[in-house]
Amino acid sequence: MIKNKIRSAGLRMTPQRMAIVEFLEGNTDHPSAEDIFRAVSKKFPGISIATIYNTLDILRKKGLIEILEVDPERKRCDPNIQPHHHFICKRCKRIHDIFRDIRIDMPEEELRGFRIYGSRIEFFGLCERCQRYTKEPE
Repeated sequence: MIKNKIRSAGLRMTPQRMAIVEFLEGNTDHPSAEDIFRAVSKKFPGISIATIYNTLDILRKKGLIEILEVDPERKRCDPNIQPHHHFICKRCKRIHDIFRDIRIDMPEEELRGFRIYGSRIEFFGLCERCQRYTKEPE
């Protein structure tokens, strides 16, 4: 639970931060800051987009969310920090979580002395819904 982790990290919980965290808690849509702003501003009309960005930055620095840069148009938030991969639909831009252990053996000559601690694989294509509307790959 992000809320409990925020409190244990010693962060002050303003009503606006609480609304942002509540929106993110269990959210699997990988929302952008703009998505969060639209949702939270219904309850807090005076909230600024800067408050959203600042809160997301704090949550990221505390390791409570991840920021995904899979969409060139906007960064997306992932409140699920457990190891997992993503499928990104090239048409609708939806991001789907993949909770399967996918291992890739890296040849030693590719590692060049680096030590790998984790990985995240991103798959790109068309989701089932978009395949109905698009015949050819984009």
